[in-house]
Amino acid sequence: MKTGCVRITAFGGPQVLEFGETDVPAPGAGEALVRHTGIGVNFVDVYHRTGQLHGDAPQPPFIPGVQANGVVEAVGPGVAGLQPGDRVTHANVGLSSYVGHRVLPAERLVRIPDALDDDLVAATYLRGLTCHYLLKRLYRVQPGDTILVHAAAGGVGQLLVQWAKRLGAVVIGTVGSDAKADLVTQLGCDHAINYRQQNFVEEVARITNGAGVPVVYDSVGADTFMGSLDCLRPMGLAINYGTASGQVPAFPLQRLHSKSLSVCRPTLRTYIALRSDLEAASRELFELLAGGDLRIDIAAKLPLAEAAQAHALLEGRTLNGTLLLQP
Repeated sequence: MKTGCVRITAFGGPQVLEFGETDVPAPGAGEALVRHTGIGVNFVDVYHRTGQLHGDAPQPPFIPGVQANGVVEAVGPGVAGLQPGDRVTHANVGLSSYVGHRVLPAERLVRIPDALDDDLVAATYLRGLTCHYLLKRLYRVQPGDTILVHAAAGGVGQLLVQWAKRLGAVVIGTVGSDAKADLVTQLGCDHAINYRQQNFVEEVARITNGAGVPVVYDSVGADTFMGSLDCLRPMGLAINYGTASGQVPAFPLQRLHSKSLSVCRPTLRTYIALRSDLEAASRELFELLAGGDLRIDIAAKLPLAEAAQAHALLEGRTLNGTLLLQP
């Protein structure tokens, strides 16, 4: 069968996203055919479209997208626990989520609880799984911890702020405008720093009385990471989980010596590689969503054929909510 898709044939701006069709095979052993109902637009899609360096960077032509929701339409031999009609979600099962239908390994699909709306899950799943490992596994945030979240008004940043507050943290967040400072304050951020008007390193030192923070969550990269190191207390951890401003430049390892600092460049894929880890993280996220404990704003839902417009909106950084594509 044929299904609609968005394909990248060359690295570049949003205009390289081309709508067309692709073939969809019948599901084989251990696989399920899913009709997508909502596709998450995430900043990693921009990295792939522009050719930013990753260990497994795709080369054109390819279909982008790392997250989507859908309905199971058929299952292959040997699939247990899934049947046609089930609502499911998936994240980081390779690329190729910008499609109307997709065949996926059944063991990487997670059923959506009846209590949750499709759009809510599509808008949060990848970001929520990311927050789970950042806050509860890579660094276990404890009550009373003062943490620094860069790009606090971004897609992951907003969830980090809210989830960290539920864990009892004091949250310092950096943003790019006073309007975004107001937004993250409403979400629970204790100290919002407009980095265009304030020096965030000096502000963190002032807020912590010179002690620094135990962890920095940095999705910006090149423009902020050296400053992030300066914000850490002794034995602190700087986590670079995104590169919105470009790759962090090489620096001497000795830069970490005086305060015994640690740095990490993680990826969600390794934290959900085991089915048990995927299920545990999904369960915790779904519980928060079902309880109304996370505020999620969907800025726009666009047809899959308008993926280029979605990327332009995402990179424009004027939206405060998430973007979804609908086949």
